[in-house]
Amino acid sequence: MNFRYGFGKGYVEFNIDEGNILAELHQNEVSVLLTGEEEVIRALNNPIGSGRLSEIVKPGEKVVIVTSDITRPMPARTVLPPLLDELGKAGVKDDDITVVFALGSHRPHTDEEKACLVGDEVFRRIRCIDSDPGQCERLGFTSRGTPVDIFREVARADRRICLGNIEYHYFAGYSGGAKAIMPGVSSRDAIQMNHSAMVRDEARAGALEGNPVREDIEEVTGFVPIDFILNVVLDEKKRIIKAVAGHYIEAHREGCRFLDSLYKVKIPGKADIVLTTPGGFPKDINLYQTQKALDNAKHAVRDGGIVILLASCREGLGEKVFERWINEAASPDALIERIQENFELGGHKAAAIAMVLKRARVFLVSELDEKLVRKLFMEPFNSAEEALKEAFNRLGAGSSVILMPHGGSTLPVAE
Repeated sequence: MNFRYGFGKGYVEFNIDEGNILAELHQNEVSVLLTGEEEVIRALNNPIGSGRLSEIVKPGEKVVIVTSDITRPMPARTVLPPLLDELGKAGVKDDDITVVFALGSHRPHTDEEKACLVGDEVFRRIRCIDSDPGQCERLGFTSRGTPVDIFREVARADRRICLGNIEYHYFAGYSGGAKAIMPGVSSRDAIQMNHSAMVRDEARAGALEGNPVREDIEEVTGFVPIDFILNVVLDEKKRIIKAVAGHYIEAHREGCRFLDSLYKVKIPGKADIVLTTPGGFPKDINLYQTQKALDNAKHAVRDGGIVILLASCREGLGEKVFERWINEAASPDALIERIQENFELGGHKAAAIAMVLKRARVFLVSELDEKLVRKLFMEPFNSAEEALKEAFNRLGAGSSVILMPHGGSTLPVAE
């Protein structure tokens, strides 16, 4: 059987005998009535747990719209026009609106990237800026001791609207909701304190109740209220097939329930070989982002198996602390021990990769230098075909394979 999977802004192709394939994980069948902008408008007209946005915001108020950065597939250029129309119905002028790209600990955007994210017309109409972790105001501390450091433009706004796409997050449970604020527009110290709870068992993909990371995120809203959210769920073709709007928890939870129906995919058993990919740009822009697809793959591979990760990683590792931890590590075990003794933001990704490496070998097909891949304790390959050939050589010609063409989105669960 021939397969063609996303890789950067292009594709890679490979063949596998049908008899080896245990499963190819795609989204479940769900009922979809509206898509794209029409679904966004439907959600805006039917908010969950709140009034309509046009009834909440008043003329003259300063409004910030917090949206995702370029490392996320959030289709802001589709979502923003109907949202701005709704604000217009409230009498809000364009000059009183600012779009803030939630960078978290990621790099700043170019103006071209900002325009690409929101669309040329919105970029001309509305002030669009990056969050800056160095320009935060401290508003207090959560009960877990996390400093509430919020980007000044967001902290001082009269109204805060948060956008996002909902998908699984390997320790916050799900993306979306209040995550636009924490870590989206927070300081590095705040993000580090929040993320330090990732080492606890309760902090895992698909978990909300009792998840210390998610609970800490949502406690931040007591200091910096979110007036309205608009979150979307994308299908495998990156189309909006579900939008939820309104209360930052009630609407978000409805979106999470829909995501579960779409992307929690049952598997008949764990495979000898799992081939996974984030699905191409922007999710495989660097290894820091690509890691999420690798983490989901650990739920589908048997102990001692092999994960083949297809990811361009054209921008390299993607984070300076992550790179330093990799360069200083003598073994995967050393990374795990280090994160347990001294949590450091950026290093947490290195430790997460190490946890997968404790279970399985990882073959990486990427644009990274081979020496760097080996430093990552992975094995470099130039093509999917080469990686598959070597995996079968090591584990046997009859080895079972699970394919995850949308590894960052799909959460395998045992039947």
